[in-house]
Amino acid sequence: MTLKSKKNNFKAKQRARRFAMQAIYQWHLTQEKFSSIQAKFLAQEEMVSVDTTYFLLLVQGVLKDQELLDNHLQQLLDRPLKELGLVELAILRLGTYEMLECPGVPYKVVINESIELAKMFGATDSYKYINGILNLLAKKNRSLEYTHSKGILGKTSQE
Repeated sequence: MTLKSKKNNFKAKQRARRFAMQAIYQWHLTQEKFSSIQAKFLAQEEMVSVDTTYFLLLVQGVLKDQELLDNHLQQLLDRPLKELGLVELAILRLGTYEMLECPGVPYKVVINESIELAKMFGATDSYKYINGILNLLAKKNRSLEYTHSKGILGKTSQE
C-alpha cells in the first residue's frame, strides 16, 4: 500500500485518528511489535480512505513518546494510569500526543475528536472524563490558544 498524506482532508485525518487509536489499543493489549501491527492495519481495505502518513505519525509518536505522554497525563489524572481502561488510555495518549506535538491542529479539534472516539469505543460516559483531562492539558500546554479562545476577560466568543 502506498502511504499518502491527504492535506486538509478532515475526514481522512479523522479516520487516521480512529485507526491510530485502534492500533495503540491493540499494542496495549498484545505488546506486539509495532511493525507487525502497522502491517496489519495498512493491509486493511478500509485504509484506502485514511491519511496513512498521519496515522503513522500518530501511532509511532505515541509509542516513541509514551513515557513523556504518561508523565503529562499522570499530573492531571485522579488515579494511576494502570487503573484506566485500555481504550480510554489509548484515547488519552493519542489526544495528549496530538495536543503536545501537533500544534497545527486546534486544541478544540483534538478534544472533540477524542470525545467522539470515546463515545464510539469507550465505556459509557468515559467521554466526559476524557474531555475534562484534555481540557486541563490544553489549558496548561496551549495556554495562549486556550486563553484566546475564551476571550480576553474569560468570556467565550459567543457570549
